[in-house]
Amino acid sequence: RGYRIELFDFDRPAANDFLAVNQFTVREGQEHRRADIVVFVNGLPLALLELKNPAAEEADAYTAYKQIQTYKLLIPSLLAYNELCVISDGLDARIGSLTAPFERFAPWRTIDGKVVEPLRHCELEVLLRGVFEPERLLDLVRHFIVFEDDGEKVEKKLAAYHQFHAARLAVRQTVAATRPEGDRKVGVVWHTQGAGKSLTMAFYAGKVVLEPAMANPTIVVITDRNDLDDQLFGTFSRCKDLLRQAPIQAEDRADLRRVLCDRPSGGVIFTTLQKFLPDERGGNGLLLSDRRNIIVCADEAHRSQYGFAAKMDTNTGELRYGLAKLLRDALPNASFIGFTGTPIEEVGANTREVFGDYLDVYDLERAVEDHATVPIYYESRLAMLDLDEAEKPNIDPEFEEVTEAEEIDRRERLKSKWAALEALVGADKRLRQIAEDLVAHFEARLEAMDGKAMVVCMSRRISVGLHDELVRLRPDWFSPDDSQGALKVVMTGSATDPPEWQQHIRNKRRREDIAKRFKNPDDPLRMVIVRDMWLTGFDVPCLHTMYLDKPMRGHGLMQAIARVNRVFRDKPGGLVVDYLGLADSLRDAMAAYTQSGGRGETTIDVTQAVAVMLEKYEVCCDLFHGFDYSKFATGTPAERITMLPQAQEHVLSQANGRDRLLQVVGELSRAFALAVPRPEAIAIREEVAFFQAVKAAVVKTTGPSKRTQEQMDHAVRQIVSKAIVSEGVIDIFEAAGLPKPDISILSDEFLAEVRGMPQKNLAVELLRKLLNDELRSRQKTNLVQARSFAEMLEKSVLKYKNRAIETAQVIEEMIAMAKDMRAADRRGDDLRLTEAELAFYDALEVSDSAVAVMGDEALRAIAVELARLVRQNTTIDWAVRESARANLRRLVRRLLRQYGYPPDKQEKATRKVLAQAELMAGGVATEN
Repeated sequence: RGYRIELFDFDRPAANDFLAVNQFTVREGQEHRRADIVVFVNGLPLALLELKNPAAEEADAYTAYKQIQTYKLLIPSLLAYNELCVISDGLDARIGSLTAPFERFAPWRTIDGKVVEPLRHCELEVLLRGVFEPERLLDLVRHFIVFEDDGEKVEKKLAAYHQFHAARLAVRQTVAATRPEGDRKVGVVWHTQGAGKSLTMAFYAGKVVLEPAMANPTIVVITDRNDLDDQLFGTFSRCKDLLRQAPIQAEDRADLRRVLCDRPSGGVIFTTLQKFLPDERGGNGLLLSDRRNIIVCADEAHRSQYGFAAKMDTNTGELRYGLAKLLRDALPNASFIGFTGTPIEEVGANTREVFGDYLDVYDLERAVEDHATVPIYYESRLAMLDLDEAEKPNIDPEFEEVTEAEEIDRRERLKSKWAALEALVGADKRLRQIAEDLVAHFEARLEAMDGKAMVVCMSRRISVGLHDELVRLRPDWFSPDDSQGALKVVMTGSATDPPEWQQHIRNKRRREDIAKRFKNPDDPLRMVIVRDMWLTGFDVPCLHTMYLDKPMRGHGLMQAIARVNRVFRDKPGGLVVDYLGLADSLRDAMAAYTQSGGRGETTIDVTQAVAVMLEKYEVCCDLFHGFDYSKFATGTPAERITMLPQAQEHVLSQANGRDRLLQVVGELSRAFALAVPRPEAIAIREEVAFFQAVKAAVVKTTGPSKRTQEQMDHAVRQIVSKAIVSEGVIDIFEAAGLPKPDISILSDEFLAEVRGMPQKNLAVELLRKLLNDELRSRQKTNLVQARSFAEMLEKSVLKYKNRAIETAQVIEEMIAMAKDMRAADRRGDDLRLTEAELAFYDALEVSDSAVAVMGDEALRAIAVELARLVRQNTTIDWAVRESARANLRRLVRRLLRQYGYPPDKQEKATRKVLAQAELMAGGVATEN
């Protein structure tokens, strides 16, 4: 007989053992690292918290994130059981998974899911109380972590707070709705586009299938388009471990009946609403199952199809019923839950009749605040097209959209109003003008911000026509090979379509290959042209520009433009470019959004980005007031480089000049990337390039900024930065007017060069960076010596910042310190001590007069013996075994007494010796 062993008691959270360990030391190989806080549940290290000092300027949440990346490389055993990571600098607190990039670490703004705290309001406390309450922590670990494998890499994804609490509430409401007295209306979850609605649905499904009261329910997931069904099915398939089963996709009506009629329980079944239609027009739906533990989970529950009302076809006299009626015929006792990325109708009678009221709302305002999405900017380019009045399309407010499927299957029934508008929109002259403007606009965007674009056209004919015009202008964008080329059309079709369309008509597998290329930020596929496909449920984080040339309104318009709102590295925002005059439609959609209770702007006019750019530009100009940089735009590369030291000196001589420069140039760069290619941006691009070049030089000379240059470069690759970057990387020594040093930065020759620099403030910053680098290296071998030099450096820098001493004097102090470091390296040779023995020698307080009287030989003998003791009495885990530490402490004290070390100094010396022992024990234990 076997026994089932549970690692955790999820039903009784208090029965588990919870332990938070401060400064948890890990030794792995030769590495020795100390994590700030590790949270153990039943002995397993499930959570890691890396915290930084809020008073330290350079220690922020990003620094904490980088620390965790270091742990992944050097002490991976600590993270073998890790489920979540927390990073904080005391002000900013974020949570994420082990594989999440920094931009995916998110705030946790609620404790119980009922009250959402303002940003910056006790963020760390709210996160700790909201996540680490035992029941919530175990629930998060059990139901709200998924692994998504796209075939190239595996990502571990952790629910955000809005997903966690929405799914928990939805499960409770589901249990209530399915009871005999329940109304079978679970409710509607409205989570704005880009906020992870599909994953919220998966988290809900994974939790509800294990709910005992549901008795192994059947979940029927419904969409209204095949491509949406495929996309959502793909998400659920990647989460099959969370669901405890592989989802099933119904192929047709017969298959749907088979998988539902004969199923006594369980199952996650995907289908489109069309598969519930009766076989005959006007017929009633068929009964498929009358079980009560069936949950109908509807994606995009705002759509008009979800209703009970019957409509008469004026041509045939037949009645057509809304989906709800047909679903109720098929599944009379099922409960309904709706998920939507846009608000349900203002009146909302249909939707509420089927699903009930809102369960949870996560709107645009909160998504942007939380950095779950980026803001969307709007730019009209209608004025850029030189068309006669008769050539300009006039969009009827009552215009009825014809879908791509209708365009393919019902060509003869295309409405005359649609056909007339399509003819104007797709006129050859107009397509040529759009192609010319689009190429110029997008190439300027690419120079400012790397990324991708989507063009939305009104018909497949126009899509192909615009593609041909773009290829005429840029032949190198085209390739007949799906794996090559910068431009593709994504559309459906058949063999009966015109021959020139056939190269763009692909089967499902080939479209998936194109999608994979488009989602890869490093793939050269930069632009796709679509008609209907990929406008909902399609996530491409690096997509930053959408060109609209299709009449759209309402939910469809809001869903389409949300393709550009995904978070990606340092992407400052997405841009929607309008060639058809959709501003009124956007305003109407916004009105419907706010009337439904949503907060936040759907789009922001690009003129706001221009205004911010000009404001930050003025601040940058003020920083360089009195400094002539006019030759930067016209000079040679050599002249530009020689200008940089003077520019750095000008900034560094001002109070907080470095920090002000880094902040304002970063802000200017982000606004500039959004404003390009507006004339206001083009007019100042050379000056922006100068400001960025000075910033880059300051960062390289004085140490890292709070965000890595790699991140900044990806999102803000400015138009004229190429004038510098393409002509050679700026070397900090060349920029400072110094020859490259030899291997030792502490040589007399190099220090003399620094002393002779005309830019004294720059010399200080350069010396500070180099000395800090040297200290970091010494901290790995000699703790006491490194701390002593660090204190000296800190005092000098503080005096310099407070202007207590002249710049020349602080340079002399730093040069003296550098020479002291070099002299310290020679002491080991003079004393005949190894590097390890010298570290223990320094730990003995040898500069103290009471200790110094013992003489070098006695102190040297103690150091040699200490190194031997540590070598013989440390193992990999000795630092976490109190008995081993106590034993080493006892041996050290005995040795000090044996050599007559001053009694009143022994305790302090013992602490320093043990600290040094911990530093080097990893290497010692490995050698042993």
